[in-house]
This record gives sequence, structure tokens and C-alpha cells, in this order.
Amino acid sequence: MKALKGILGAGIIAAVAVVFTASQSTYSVANPDLEIEANDQMANLGIGDKAPEIEMRDPQGNIRKLSDLKGKVVLIDFWASWCRPCRMENPNVVKTYNEYKDVRFKNGDGFEVFSVSLDQNKVAWENGIKQDGLIWENHVSDLQYWRNAAARTYNVNSIPATFLIDGEGNIIKKNLRGPALKNTLEVLRK
Repeated sequence: MKALKGILGAGIIAAVAVVFTASQSTYSVANPDLEIEANDQMANLGIGDKAPEIEMRDPQGNIRKLSDLKGKVVLIDFWASWCRPCRMENPNVVKTYNEYKDVRFKNGDGFEVFSVSLDQNKVAWENGIKQDGLIWENHVSDLQYWRNAAARTYNVNSIPATFLIDGEGNIIKKNLRGPALKNTLEVLRK
């Protein structure tokens, strides 16, 4: 009887782990100070709108501008080192970046990622970049947590949050995660 209970217990634990892992692909971390529903996230910016400029410092103190990437398809990725769902999504973003960075698209030449961190701690932010192998150059933050200027402009109230923009700077998709990012880029391919 004890052996049967042990087997059943292990089976239940495994089932819970599978459900938890599967749910992580759609999980996000919400700002507890905002009372906006998750479905209202990014309601102010729609498909076809121009992506507002983002101008912030990278970890080395250099100013990076979203507009400097004009002509490329760009994923604006709002994340933080303390955000478990963001960290779980990062390997997918890295893989997709490596696969599509030199591809020609219908409205853009090459694929870039513009990472906007909602971190408060610079060391944690830098460690997250290094640990997750985020090899692209465009990492920015004002280290203001949920008060991040770009997150406020883009009405981001939960992370991870993404905006895909074309070579003209127009928003073409929002909240792409997992295989949806790769599938979208494949459709946009020349």
C-alpha cells in the first residue's frame, strides 16, 4: 500500500510540474501598483501605430535609441532580471535572434532586439544579460523599476511584454512569445 501511495504521489507531482511548466509560456509578472487589467496592457498603442522613440542608457552609460535601428525588424522586449517568466523566455529570444539577425524581410533588412529592462539594480541587470547570453548590443534601462520611462510610454504593466516593429518603425505585432515570434518572422521573410 505504501508503494502504491508513493507511485501515486510521484505521478501527481509530475503532473503538477507539467501543468506548471506549460503555464509558464503565458505567465507574466504584473505590476502590483497598477490596477489595469492584463487584457488592457498596451491598449494605447495598436498595430500600425508608430513605435514611440526610446532613448536610454546601456550598461556602459552610452545612449541607445530605438530610431537608430530604423530599416530593421525590431523586437522591443520589456523584461527584468528578477522576472522568472522573462528569464524563461530569453532562450527563445536568443535562438530566434541568432536565426534571423541577418535575414531580409519584406519591410526590413535584418532582425534586432531592443531590450528594455525594468531592473532597479544595475549589477543584477548586467548579470541577467550575461547569464542568459543576451548577445545583442541594444540593452537599455533607467533603473526605475515599474516607473521606467519607456514602459510608461508603451503602457506596459506586466512583463515580459514585446512589440515587433517593421523597418519603418510601425508596430506590426504585440506580445509575441515562444514559437509565435519565429512564426511571425518567417511570414515576414522575403
